[in-house]
Amino acid sequence: MKILVLEDNERLLNVIKNALEKENYQVDTFTDGDDALEALENGYNCFVLDINVPNIDGISLLELLRINHKDTPAIIISSNHDFEKIQKSYDLGCDDYIKKPFFILELVQKIKKLCVVQKKFLKFSDECKYDFINHILYENESEIELTKKEILFLELFSKNLHHVASYEEIEEYVWEGEETNLTNIRAMIKRLRKKIPNEAIVIVKGMGYSLNKEVLLV
Repeated sequence: MKILVLEDNERLLNVIKNALEKENYQVDTFTDGDDALEALENGYNCFVLDINVPNIDGISLLELLRINHKDTPAIIISSNHDFEKIQKSYDLGCDDYIKKPFFILELVQKIKKLCVVQKKFLKFSDECKYDFINHILYENESEIELTKKEILFLELFSKNLHHVASYEEIEEYVWEGEETNLTNIRAMIKRLRKKIPNEAIVIVKGMGYSLNKEVLLV
């Protein structure tokens, strides 16, 4: 995950950078608003902006970045405790406002909560993936039609990737409580295996079905 930090106090900037890098974030730092503006399109997952910096201030930068980055989390950090500044920051779309001085742990925890990349695919292979948000199976970018039961079966694993779905759980979730039998479950899985890599669904003897460990949530 990539974070842009704008802060003209270089000592504080380095402390923030080191703390975030320890959490395995990639951090680009800037002390000047103009330089940060030029970097806005570099694919950031989160913005941390001080207000009082040279040239373009943090609030003006927030207003500009919201044109093309409406949903990317942005946190304002500032020693400015003026109510109007705080209100303007929220009006322009900041997700949080941290008043200086603050504990670095506070900033790190807020970033962990706000800056989360949402996963939406079950990836079976480089060619085959299932979009569990929009319920679409893709193979080489072409859509593959799924039945309602096939969708519900895959949804079981989008919630808990490599758990073992028991026959009772499949009956309750996929058949929506409607009584079924093992033959029907096996028939549904056999049809689904023709649409995704055959080895993606594995039988756990005496327990139920799971997904191969190579299936990823991305």
